[in-house]
Amino acid sequence: MHWMEVTEESSVLTSFYNAEDESNLLLPKLPALPKNYSTTAKIFSEEKSDEIMKLLGDVRLNALVLGGSSGFIEIYAYGMFKIATVTGVAGSCRGLCLSSDLKSLSVITEIRDSSDSEAEITYFQLDTSLLSSYLPEVTRMARKFTHISTLLQYIKLSLTCMCEAWEEILMQMDSRLTKFVQEKNTTTSVQDEFMQLLLWGKASLELQALLMNQLTVKGLKKLGQSIESSYSSIQKLVISHLQSGSEALLYHLSELKGMALWKQKYESLGLDASGIEDAITAVGSFILKANELLQVIDSSMKNFKAFFRWLYVAMLRMSEDHVLPELNKMTQKDITFVADFLTEHFNEAPELYNRKGKYFNVERVGQYLKDEDDDLVSPPNTEGNQWFNFLKNSTHLKESPLLFPYYPEKSLHFVKRQMEGVIDQCLQKPADVIGKSVHQAVCMCLYKTSQSEDSTPQLFKLPFLWNDKTSNIHYVLFTILENSISKIYILRRHTDTSRSVSNGILAVEFGNFLNNSIIESLDSRCYSCLDAHFYDDETVTVVLKESVEQEGKERVLAQLPLSSVYADEDQDREFIWDPTKRLDEQSGEIPTCTVFLENQWRVLENMKAQYVSVNGIRKVSCVLSSNLRHVRVFEMDVEDDGEVEEEEEEETTQIAAGEPDELNQSADNQDSVCGASAEELPDETEEHESTLDP
Repeated sequence: MHWMEVTEESSVLTSFYNAEDESNLLLPKLPALPKNYSTTAKIFSEEKSDEIMKLLGDVRLNALVLGGSSGFIEIYAYGMFKIATVTGVAGSCRGLCLSSDLKSLSVITEIRDSSDSEAEITYFQLDTSLLSSYLPEVTRMARKFTHISTLLQYIKLSLTCMCEAWEEILMQMDSRLTKFVQEKNTTTSVQDEFMQLLLWGKASLELQALLMNQLTVKGLKKLGQSIESSYSSIQKLVISHLQSGSEALLYHLSELKGMALWKQKYESLGLDASGIEDAITAVGSFILKANELLQVIDSSMKNFKAFFRWLYVAMLRMSEDHVLPELNKMTQKDITFVADFLTEHFNEAPELYNRKGKYFNVERVGQYLKDEDDDLVSPPNTEGNQWFNFLKNSTHLKESPLLFPYYPEKSLHFVKRQMEGVIDQCLQKPADVIGKSVHQAVCMCLYKTSQSEDSTPQLFKLPFLWNDKTSNIHYVLFTILENSISKIYILRRHTDTSRSVSNGILAVEFGNFLNNSIIESLDSRCYSCLDAHFYDDETVTVVLKESVEQEGKERVLAQLPLSSVYADEDQDREFIWDPTKRLDEQSGEIPTCTVFLENQWRVLENMKAQYVSVNGIRKVSCVLSSNLRHVRVFEMDVEDDGEVEEEEEEETTQIAAGEPDELNQSADNQDSVCGASAEELPDETEEHESTLDP
């Protein structure tokens, strides 16, 4: 993984960065989701409402680059939405680095013919100049993609809250009536039984038993309250959250369509106006379905309220309880409501029993919230609807692109999934187009890994990639073993693939700077490099070991200034690479620079250090032992307070007992590398090294 931020500046980008997002002026603020529902909804809850904007990312473009096996590389704008899918890179990715000007992508891969063969470490430089040339357009497009991605997540969570607001208790009426049908002995239908109770005020013994023994007055009251509470919550979520999120999504897609129609700017990036039009149509269909759900909720609440009020009074009379005068009043309108409700909802449906295991579908809201492909059990009745009749009889409007398609047989979940699929498909095209524009500029086989290297535990393997934002140069650090000495090699490539860099590749060897540790040695190459990482644009952090390792000889953590490597820009040292050979086969011809470090080093006592990982911003280095069981953290740049203070140093060591895989850690607190010398090191607690050490 590699995360980068664009540092390129231009007048167009500056005006875009400074301009206020028009959507903030034209669209209402998205209401926070109620936090009493799902834990996932807390992303958009009230106390985190400001984080919605943080989720949309900074205005300045930043990107997450991911690399995997089989040449898999993807670039995600703001870490959220894919803007490029790169294919055709051989091998498994071991490291990558996208330049801050978006001109090139450096990749290190491991190419292996078979599982038993040695792996070839290869460097690729890919030309991503399309991203660089259309940087303002890519930034605007990525910003829109991120808005759309966030709104899709908001709609998904709103629908999750609606599903949680709907309770299983609402299905109680269906299950009770189904059981009643299965147990009753009379030939009278359930609808007729309730109609007789409505018209004559008398119920059959079987219906009376159902109402008084199974449903009960208390249970009916609880069911009525549950339905009213649940429906009200779902209604509020649809109106305030689902609709506002859908309208905002429609706005951003419409703006994206306008960008796609500006072909001079956006056609090269793969924005397709027809695909975005399909996405807009899908969002319109989703809004229609949400409005349909609102109508069903409104109708159900009115009908259920009238039905439960009438049934409650009827059951009180059956039990000979006192009926309050205000409950006893029932208008003709109320009777009509109840009669219509019974006629529409209390029809027995044997085919429904085969599908859902019930004969009735009195509760109509839950079917819209089911995440399934089945058609609605009780779709809305559109007979007699003047608008539907008008569309049916109009040959011109029937296939009009101005009208959103309507799916009366499908649930809200189904239409939402359909909408997400269409939007993903239309936004996938730019990633494919931009990915195909990326082409290989340089391919350089560096070296083959040895069998001994593969047999040792590896975590932070070289090569290491670094992008210098100031000079727009890619650096590659790697080591090649030559005559028992591992020299560090620094490969430099300009992010603009058409330009070359002087001293494109140099070898660095370390001379004797610990005079008291090596006796009577005239060899200038005294140290091998084990690991190296860029600390910042000007410094490389390295772990060294003496070339002839003896008992008591310690390993060294050091800072290598690049100024000491590139001090002499002698053109005679230029290396001419032969592309038919690996770089390790030409190592003897590569210019070599011998470096004698002065005071920027520290001896790592009682530790077989092997790997280093650094963070120049936090000014910290982490050293790991060769058996992966000991860790030390160093503070690299300790600020001088103007007076000499005695340095306090603590180290904690945990010694493994039992399983050999158990991790031992030791930490040096407040250790400073820069300016430290071997004599200043205090005694440290003894550590036990694994026998697996090389």
